[in-house]
Amino acid sequence: MVLNYIWVAFFIIAFVIALVKLVFWGDFEVFPAMIDSTFSSSKTAFEISLGLTGVLSLWLGIMKIGEKGGVVNVLARVLSPVFTKLFPDIPKGHPVTGSIFMNIAANMLGLDNAATPLGLKAMEQLQELNTKKDTATNPMIMFLVLNTSGLTLIPISIMVYRAQMGAAQPTDIFIPILLATFFSTLAGIVVTSLYQKINLLNRTILLTIGGAALVVATIIWGFGQLDSEAMNKMSTSVANILLMLIIICFILAGVRKKVNVYDAFIEGAKDGFTTAVRIIPYLVAILVGIGVFRASGAMDMLIDGIKYGVEACGANADFVGALPTALMKPLSGSGARGMMVDAMTTYGADSFIGRLSCIFQGSTDTTFYILAVYFGSVGIVKTRHAVACGLLADLAGIIAAIAIAYMFFG
Repeated sequence: MVLNYIWVAFFIIAFVIALVKLVFWGDFEVFPAMIDSTFSSSKTAFEISLGLTGVLSLWLGIMKIGEKGGVVNVLARVLSPVFTKLFPDIPKGHPVTGSIFMNIAANMLGLDNAATPLGLKAMEQLQELNTKKDTATNPMIMFLVLNTSGLTLIPISIMVYRAQMGAAQPTDIFIPILLATFFSTLAGIVVTSLYQKINLLNRTILLTIGGAALVVATIIWGFGQLDSEAMNKMSTSVANILLMLIIICFILAGVRKKVNVYDAFIEGAKDGFTTAVRIIPYLVAILVGIGVFRASGAMDMLIDGIKYGVEACGANADFVGALPTALMKPLSGSGARGMMVDAMTTYGADSFIGRLSCIFQGSTDTTFYILAVYFGSVGIVKTRHAVACGLLADLAGIIAAIAIAYMFFG
């Protein structure tokens, strides 16, 4: 229901702004630009879905092998103490906890292509536990907020973009991103737990969060000892080695259980194909709405208004130039990436705005895209508090990113 209101708002606001620009400023290009955006956005949505087909088939095939080989059940038992606290409505030891872990681990390593199919698999398993098939459950919402908060340990793609844009130290945003995304995820867990009345003040959760903080600190220290070239090589190698290790472990587990791993892979791959087709309408809807909103100039007006308000309060408005990336990120990953590249092109990769745009890009994830794809894949139309929790986590990430950018680069 919330997505419905937001989608309608995109079109109404865009139309009103475009009409005002036409009547009062004689801008005859705005309506053609908006119509062009509907065609280009729908094409992009289909291309994304088409591109996901192979990846979904691959990873759902691998997950099926892991499921039949018992790996997912093992992960579920290991994670049960923590997940029973964060996801109290999931039966203890249910295989979905293993799928959720695999998705979160892939996101943390920056393996987006692997994370999406693993996440869709988890959503299908959560839907099996859902008694109201059109309404999001508490575990679904907690799972999506963990995704939208964008916890990433190795932001490989952002560092690559910085290198391409001529940054002197492409990895200088590594620690700021790690800190910002950690606060975003922590805020998402806290806010969602308050909505769902989950008690976080227990030994298991406190030890888990403390352990995660220790891991983050260790990673920061370890990578801080490397130069930029070594850091890029190390992060890329670690991510790819772990990914390959997962595939090999799943296959070996299937062989050990005397599973026909080839047939199991084909069975899971078929599900990947049908899932990719099923999400096309949802992607078309959300990307077309975002495209029209951008083409009308509404985003530019919003940024100019924020800058005026900040300066009127006498505050430092240096961060406002990077806000398009932050505001676009919940709506479109590719759009935010374009804003980030544009900021580095306009102001310089090593400028405050250029660096802050990169931190924004890495601190949160594409909230509305994730909601549209994940909920759309299982037919959820009533999202309950998912949007509110996701956006509050995004807001925490944005605020943290601004504060950390001033601390490191201001």
